[in-house]
Amino acid sequence: MPAVHHKLLLEDALQDSPQTRSLLSVFEEDAGTLTDYTNQLLQSMQRVFGAQSEMGLATEQLSQQLLDYEKKNFALGKGDEEVITTLQHFAKTVGEMNALHCDLATQMADSMVFPLIQFREKDLTEVSTLREIFGIASDEHEAAMVKYSRLPKKKESEKMKADHVKEVAYTRRKQHQASMQYYCALNALQYRKRVAMLEPMLGYTQSQVNFFKKGMELVSKKLDTFLSSVSTMTQNIQAQLDAEAEDMRASQRELLSVEDTVYMPDRDTEPVNRALIQKAGYLNIRNKVGLVTTAWDRLYFFTQGGNLMCQPRGAVAGGMVLDLDNSSVMAVECEDRRYCFQIASPTGKTSMILQAESKKEYEEWICTVNNISRQIYLTDNPEAVAIRLNQTAIQAVTPITSFEKRQEGSPNPDRAKPGGVVQSSSGGFSQNAGAAPEADDLIAPGTPIQFDIMLPASEFQDQNRSGGRRTNPFGETDDECSPESDDSLLQQVFAVQFLGSMAVRRGDNREVIYEAMRQVLAARAIHNIFKTTESHLMVTSSCLRLIDPQTQVTRISFQLGEVCQFAAHQENGRLMGFVVEGRDWSDGGEEEGEPSYSAFIFESNTEGEKICYTISLGKDIIEAKKDPEALAQLMKTMPLTNDGKFLLLESETGETEDGSGPEDLESEA
Repeated sequence: MPAVHHKLLLEDALQDSPQTRSLLSVFEEDAGTLTDYTNQLLQSMQRVFGAQSEMGLATEQLSQQLLDYEKKNFALGKGDEEVITTLQHFAKTVGEMNALHCDLATQMADSMVFPLIQFREKDLTEVSTLREIFGIASDEHEAAMVKYSRLPKKKESEKMKADHVKEVAYTRRKQHQASMQYYCALNALQYRKRVAMLEPMLGYTQSQVNFFKKGMELVSKKLDTFLSSVSTMTQNIQAQLDAEAEDMRASQRELLSVEDTVYMPDRDTEPVNRALIQKAGYLNIRNKVGLVTTAWDRLYFFTQGGNLMCQPRGAVAGGMVLDLDNSSVMAVECEDRRYCFQIASPTGKTSMILQAESKKEYEEWICTVNNISRQIYLTDNPEAVAIRLNQTAIQAVTPITSFEKRQEGSPNPDRAKPGGVVQSSSGGFSQNAGAAPEADDLIAPGTPIQFDIMLPASEFQDQNRSGGRRTNPFGETDDECSPESDDSLLQQVFAVQFLGSMAVRRGDNREVIYEAMRQVLAARAIHNIFKTTESHLMVTSSCLRLIDPQTQVTRISFQLGEVCQFAAHQENGRLMGFVVEGRDWSDGGEEEGEPSYSAFIFESNTEGEKICYTISLGKDIIEAKKDPEALAQLMKTMPLTNDGKFLLLESETGETEDGSGPEDLESEA
């Protein structure tokens, strides 16, 4: 007799994944079908027992019911071939003896009707009761998780957090125990149903043989071997059931002997694995309800290749939610919830906000999506590639190749029209051409990177008042660029996030901007720096100003003439940067100091090429001011506002212009 091939694994009870729920629904469907069939079979046997005068008709119906077992199509019916064959043999025997069983009521009651009644009242009722207990425990756990997920991050809520953690642990343990008992009962039912199907018919047939000793000599010779094999079969099934039940009890004791931290959220003891290329688990997803309200749903997410999949409970398979190739992931602040992060498509048109259960899950999901977005899974050994990238990530700040090294057939590097402006020897600006220089020629190895603008412009001025004119690492602020004196023909504001700045060796090639982008983003990834501060970048025909959206204080400003290079990233259009030229007065002499260059990298809420175009237009205005006729011609070709300024774009800062913009946002880069 073959062993049962399908069973519910007790190890999967704690995770309670949709796959386990889907398999559980198959077992429940099988149990429901078995209950219906058992009731029908029992009715047939009771009719045989009670309708002595109609024994012929009753045994005929019984024979038909035995044949129907094959037609029931049990969901877990694999391995029942011998049972089906045996029942078919029994049906034939019953049909041959349907006129000989009229006074077997007592024997039938003990050997045929009673075992099936006991199976229905004990085993099937037990499964039904455990199913209700499991459903109640699952609902209590879901309610506890909803309360826990709504916990605020404020310190004064720590007592509330501890209470909710205990409640989650209690309900999770209760659900774990109920699910394991339910799984054990369903697994055992696969063995018990076989015994329950065969044992009544074995007793029935044996009673018939005993009753007709003299008349069954010929018949018994044909049935002795068959009945012996059936008896051996049921004994083997019972032995398998006993062994399986003992294994399940031992497994249950082992799984319940773990510490309580297994049931507690945010109590992870294992370190974060940053080299994952596959991840699965429950996440809360934010959905819009109406125009202004939102709702959070707890769903099961998993990655498959380069796709993020979602599988609701009860679904047979998951569906694709988002293509992760070249996508971006960043941590976000959302509705005072912890462990929230956002995944956005490369174009930025599709995004979703998710919430993890613990800090470990939160960091692993971000790292996994980031690894998949790099298309590591397409390599021959993705796990090794992911580990190697994480182990050697520290080398990223000392580059050996250009950030914009591309394979043949990649996008045209000259796509960003204003990005190729380079100051020529004659003082004008020309388009850069030629081969890309080496990384060490662009940026010195080991150059420090500044991830935030720590001091306002006024403090930089105070530091440089003594001595000659001197350039700090982030440019400088001149009175010519103050808000009071700015009577510019061009004034455009962009919402940006400052990613970092660093000293560079040259400013005549936009490859230095691409290399600075690569090193800044690599350094942020190495040191897990996700947060950025939103600012307003104001471009006028005389200067660039970085303004605090809340206080409207100018954090830093540059003369537009000092901007010698600017460009947007070819693939991630939201990244842009520029290089500022200054003079190093550290020698203290009266002669003009050596030129020094600093690169500034930003992430814009719009296309970086729009910012580059605006900077280019500002430079054109500076050149046109030298010739009144050229300036008049330029003003004729561009739309103007009511106050005579160039009208380029609609305001892209939205509500942030009134000082209410969000602080400490997180970069998609």
